[in-house]
Amino acid sequence: MSVWDAVVGQEVAIAPLKTAAADVSAMTHAWIITGPPGSGRSHAARAFAAALQCPQQGCGECQACTTALSGAHADVTVLATEKVTISIEEVRGLISTAQTSPSEGRWRVIIIEDADRMTERTSNVLLKSIEEPPPRTVWLLCAPAGEDIAVTIRSRSRKVTLRMPDPEVVAQLLVDRDGVEPELARQCAYAAQSHIGIARRLARDPEARARRDQVLALATEIRGVGDAVLAAADLVEVAEADAKAATEERDVAERNELLRTLGADDGGRLPPALRSQVKQLEDDQKRRATRHKRDVFDRAIVDLMSLYRDVASIQVGARDPLINESHRGHVESLAGRTVLADTMRCLDALAQTRERLAQNVSPLLALEAMALALRPRSAA
Repeated sequence: MSVWDAVVGQEVAIAPLKTAAADVSAMTHAWIITGPPGSGRSHAARAFAAALQCPQQGCGECQACTTALSGAHADVTVLATEKVTISIEEVRGLISTAQTSPSEGRWRVIIIEDADRMTERTSNVLLKSIEEPPPRTVWLLCAPAGEDIAVTIRSRSRKVTLRMPDPEVVAQLLVDRDGVEPELARQCAYAAQSHIGIARRLARDPEARARRDQVLALATEIRGVGDAVLAAADLVEVAEADAKAATEERDVAERNELLRTLGADDGGRLPPALRSQVKQLEDDQKRRATRHKRDVFDRAIVDLMSLYRDVASIQVGARDPLINESHRGHVESLAGRTVLADTMRCLDALAQTRERLAQNVSPLLALEAMALALRPRSAA
């Protein structure tokens, strides 16, 4: 057993991390771990943190390894935001932590997941700590691409680039770790396009698979303007319901916990001195819900793009495995009644929609435009 077991399909990429954990002369004070969503950036960062604390460089069984991987190690701090951006206050807190010496481990390790969510001002606050690192402190920044991190920080950090693992490797991980039936594991690994977290969710949640099937059905259900408008409204409604289901119970628990901590009564009127803290919590919860909805929209578009890539693959006669093998009949039918130019037009429209949503365009307007673009040419 090793802390690196969960970082599947990345043997070459993580070799520098393993070397650095074993040889202090190969260490540096700041690392940037990049890779597409689902490639295992966070797993790699946590595994590296555990290996740095472990006397055997990551045995996976000692107290240092288990606590570092679970987030309970006193000298491993993880910032994993659920908001749209990482705030300056959060980074300043990390900088203060970074100035302290390790209390029980060999290193003080600070991990920032989704470091691409730092604004320019926030990155500038972090820069000084990266430029003048305290001894025995290591920064691990995770982001989809190096370009998502401020160039001033990139120039002072060592970069490790992960790639998407082979779907067969992800499928085997689902079988071995989660006990998923092999054929279902394979379908989910391909449908998730090797995104390990999404593959696990699809394999373990039949409702998640049903929602994905509903999204893919849009490719053939949209026949006219009315269908497009209704499809866009349905997507927005699904995203809002998903966000509410994922956050509502947690929001209530967080509010109740805060009120208990402040010694306030949930049913009574809050003293003016406490209202700002409750307001701050509510604002954070709204930002978290906004990010969740954006993630739902983005995943739906990525799933649709995978379907049209399968259609294009058949239209050009490629022999590669389909991403949506369980929808082969659907894909072949769509490929037979359209031409490659139509398929590429739909892929362009989907890509443009992702860009619009990233630029804070109204989701309903962006999705309506997308749905209209997916109509068959004969309906245009």
